[in-house]
Amino acid sequence: MGTGWVAGVTRARAMAAGRAGPDTARALATATSLSDSLRVLASTPYRRGLDVEAEAAAAQRAVFDALVWQLRVLAGWQPRPGAAAVRLLASGFEIANTRNRLRALAGSPQPPPYRLGALSTAWPRLSRATSPAEVRAVLASSQWGDPGAETPAAVITGMCLSAAARTAANLPPAARWAAGDAALLVAREVYLMSRRLTGAATRDAVRLLGTAAVRAPSFGDFRTRLSPAARWALAGVERPEDLWRAEARWWPTVERDALSMLSGARFDVSPVVGAAAVLSTDAWRVRAGLECAAHGGLAREVFDELVG
Repeated sequence: MGTGWVAGVTRARAMAAGRAGPDTARALATATSLSDSLRVLASTPYRRGLDVEAEAAAAQRAVFDALVWQLRVLAGWQPRPGAAAVRLLASGFEIANTRNRLRALAGSPQPPPYRLGALSTAWPRLSRATSPAEVRAVLASSQWGDPGAETPAAVITGMCLSAAARTAANLPPAARWAAGDAALLVAREVYLMSRRLTGAATRDAVRLLGTAAVRAPSFGDFRTRLSPAARWALAGVERPEDLWRAEARWWPTVERDALSMLSGARFDVSPVVGAAAVLSTDAWRVRAGLECAAHGGLAREVFDELVG
């Protein structure tokens, strides 16, 4: 147990303990207006860069901006393996930046990219890409790997499965989450959106879900053929149209596992993984609360179902 892990884990536990929490998210959701909800949010760790007069989309973006900052701080306190773990768990923000870059190249105005700092891997080069072909080439020469095609769907799916496969291989505490996330992603892409996996995405899906699942001819067969590590994520989902429930249920499951990691006395990567997951889940829940408030409480029943 090195001093770097002691400092890093201590900081991780403190940051996780300081999250907004379920009660605050419920207060956001039950506020009489979005403005009232944002005033509640202003007293939380998400106040950084928050405009209490913002529209819902801008407020939700501010929540994710604050989460990126939290993860950067968390990574900065870690020894090298801990920082690498946080960077891998924050891969979704580099994926989001890449998605927006592809949309911008297609002529659609996009918000500024997330400021990733040391959380980035290939983003500095991706941000300078001037065509989808160049985006693919940058990915192919990085740890992301070649997505197999240049279409936005292929690029983003390839990146998501690459991140999941690398998480499962390099972060045992998060392997179950990665497998479940991959199962949800493949189910949505193949059986809801009717898209085929391409290139390395197929290879990564096989590693995470098993060959039999990836080759399944129907959604029902896919569910039953999933590897044990991934099967939990689709439990009780009979139709692809109901995947949104399973996707929402993924977060509380991750949070329960993560809180367990934080409750032990270990000084290694496990509590750091737990803290990153707890902070990420908290941001997801807060964004759900803001969405509910923005709709005047009409979505409160859905919020209750998703968040509990």
